This record gives sequence, structure tokens and C-alpha cells, in this order.
Amino acid sequence: MKHNIVKKIGKIVKLIFDVFSDKIKIVTTGSGSFDIKVEIGKYLVGRCVYFELFPLDFEEFLLWKAKDLHKIFIDLKNSVKEFILSGKNIENPVFEKEFKSLLNEYLIFGGFPAIVKERDEKIKIELLKNLVRTYLEKDVFFFFNIYHLEKFRNLLNFLSFNIGSIIEFSSISKDLKIDYKTIEKYISILTNTYIISLLPPFYRNLPTELKKSKKIYFIDLGIRNSLLNNFLPIDNRTDKGQIFENFVFNELRSNFEGKINYWRTTNKNEVDFVLQVNDKIIPIEVKISPNLKGGFVKFIKTYKPECAIIFNENEFSIKKINNTKIAFIPFYYI
Repeated sequence: MKHNIVKKIGKIVKLIFDVFSDKIKIVTTGSGSFDIKVEIGKYLVGRCVYFELFPLDFEEFLLWKAKDLHKIFIDLKNSVKEFILSGKNIENPVFEKEFKSLLNEYLIFGGFPAIVKERDEKIKIELLKNLVRTYLEKDVFFFFNIYHLEKFRNLLNFLSFNIGSIIEFSSISKDLKIDYKTIEKYISILTNTYIISLLPPFYRNLPTELKKSKKIYFIDLGIRNSLLNNFLPIDNRTDKGQIFENFVFNELRSNFEGKINYWRTTNKNEVDFVLQVNDKIIPIEVKISPNLKGGFVKFIKTYKPECAIIFNENEFSIKKINNTKIAFIPFYYI
């Protein structure tokens, strides 16, 4: 009975809207885009507006957890935006210890509101595990009719280990012994249910630049850590660099309307992110230790951007390569 109602929910909502539209407003929610846009949206063409609601970003997390630091954080973040847009100097770090502590919590448990509000770490972990179970049992098994849950879970675990990596479907298919078309289908489901994001490459003119392969990131790090059953503190982790890179990607996507890509050549020169905003190109690196590697310098010499950023653990400084101003900024600034 419940299954039949769900299948007819679009027709039911349309009927309610057509009869009572002058008296009520209807809000429909779902964990992914397919159930809303397909099962409901196809009946409400011209009658509805879609909103994407992501987990809390770090600024929103601070608003919930530390209102006294939120205003200070806004000033710091705005100074980074001003640096990107106009080259203005960035404000000096303040309350470093407090921001680092809050960021560490966010990196481990993510930004789902129910998890953010919970104080007990054991309950946070159990809530995250329940979210994963619900996603697999309800969204994947029930709605998408994926009956080989073990294969789907193996792919999820594989992607969890490889955040920030360039993914090749043929290679994944070989490693996991899952056919290519199934990998494509599963990746599409994960993208459309807001579990992962795929980052395309940046390219302009150089024939050596990659133009197809994408990098993988998780929309919420708490979900990713739950899949790995790894909730160790950030300083005790071997995947520390990957977590910071995933975090910076999510924050760039949340805070800038510009286009985001990564850059890599066939010679393996690489820049983690290239942000394109207001006709500017800003290369962005994520490093535990703030060193200038060859790929970053190569990009600067090739494209001559006005400014660049290296997010790192501790260093705050401004340096120059040719005419490019490079800001070394602690992670919690973004």
C-alpha cells in the first residue's frame, strides 16, 4: 500500500495543488533529485520551483556551534574573497586554536544538522551510520531497484578511499569486477542523490592538458568517514590531506558562483583547483605543508593569474612569483 502511494505521489500533489493552490503552499522534500524531479516534478511542470539544500558549510556550522566566532569568521572569509576579486590584503589570523578545534569536528562528523546539534560523539557516529543504512536500504534498494547492494557498497567504499583522485570507469570496473555500464549507472545515482560531486578538468589551449577525466569528492565528509568507519581525530589520520582537499572543494563550491575545475597535464603537472570568477583565473592548492610544487608554478607561468592561494595548516603569508600574488592561508579561512 505504501509503495503504491509513493508511486502516485506526483499525481496526488498535483491534484492538491490544482484544487487548493489559492489557499496553501506545498513543500516536497527528498534525499535526492530523482524522486522529486521525476516522480513528482513531471506532474508539476510550470507549477513548482526547485531548491538544492546541501549539508551545512563551515560558516553555517559555526553559526550553530559558536555564534561568538561567527562574525569574526565572516570578516576573515570576506578578506579572502576581496583578495581573489581585487588583490586586497588578507586579515591576520585570530582565534586560531578555537577555529582549528571547530574545523576538526566538522571534518570528522560533517554538516548534517542532526549530527551537528548532537554533543555526544558516540551518538553522532550512530546517527551517521543510520544515515548510510537508510540511504542504501531506502533510496538505493527501494527507489532505484538496485538489488546488488554489495557491489554498490563496494563502489562507495572504493570512492571513499579515493577522494580527490581522478577516476577512470574502466579501471574501477576492472578493480571491482563490475561491468562498465553498471559503474556508470551507480556513479550517476551517487551524483544525483547528493553523495558525491565530480570535478571536471580545466583546459584552454595546451594539447597536453587532460580534457575528460573527472575527480571525485564527497558532499559530506561525515558520510564518507562513516562509510570507512573511521572517526579518528584529524591529526591521527593517514588521509588527512585528502580530507582537507575535499573540505576546500566543498567550501569553494558553496561560497563562489564561479566555475571550479582541476588542472593536470599528461606530464602530470597538476593544480588541485582552478576557480574562474569575474573573468579571473585563480589556481588553488591544498597542502599540509605550504610548499610551492612544480605543477603550481608551471600553471602560474603558463596562465599568469593575478593571484593564487595555497591553503595549508599553519602558514599565513603573501609571496610573489613574477606578477602573481600568492596567499598562504590556514584551512579555516575559507
